[in-house]
Amino acid sequence: MKSEDIFARYSRQIFIEEIGIDGQRKIMNSKVLVIGAGGLGSPVIQYLAAAGVGILGVADFDEVELHNLNRQIIHNENSVGQSKVKSAERFVKNLNHQVNFIGIERKIDESNAEDVVSQFDIIVDGSDNFKTRYLINDTCVKLKKPLVYGSILGFSGQVAIFNYKGSKNLRDLFPEPPNDENLPDCDSLGVLGALPGIVGSMMVNLTLKIITDLPLQLDQLTLIDTLHWRFQTIDF
Repeated sequence: MKSEDIFARYSRQIFIEEIGIDGQRKIMNSKVLVIGAGGLGSPVIQYLAAAGVGILGVADFDEVELHNLNRQIIHNENSVGQSKVKSAERFVKNLNHQVNFIGIERKIDESNAEDVVSQFDIIVDGSDNFKTRYLINDTCVKLKKPLVYGSILGFSGQVAIFNYKGSKNLRDLFPEPPNDENLPDCDSLGVLGALPGIVGSMMVNLTLKIITDLPLQLDQLTLIDTLHWRFQTIDF
């Protein structure tokens, strides 16, 4: 792509004083891994690709199901029954062919987490279970990788940055994972379709601020309550 085309494409980001040309270059040279191509992963993938992230990795082992489509907006009816990673790749290529998409069609577990995470600069966790969240957190701590964390349920969400420039991590907030069997999830209690868009967009905003070295509030958990429209931050 010619330099003038790049400028035209990203001009509304470049015009922001805090981003500028140097910030856009940082975005285009960044390597970001998104864990999960579902509810949270969908808006994260969408807006990272739109921003021009240079290398975008997406890890998911699931297939698209019809009930996903109320919130997983990068997939469509033609994607049902197909790999979420392949569906995500088609979406990204149609949106921004300059993004180098790396699809990882396998479950992230103890056997491969370090190998996968080590290839990227920033990890964005959109997983839907505590076992994976803690594994990703612990791997990022070990490899000194910043982690952007998010979770959703019903009308509520959470967002935080972990392990960035010496900041705290998930275990500083919640030392041990709860038993997943005793916890509600989206399958049992549902999630309003627009909620992942709100939370995922916030996660992308934090990711882009990390990439462009903009100021961030660390050691802080943001609680999102869209039913009562309340946003609260908790220091930890």
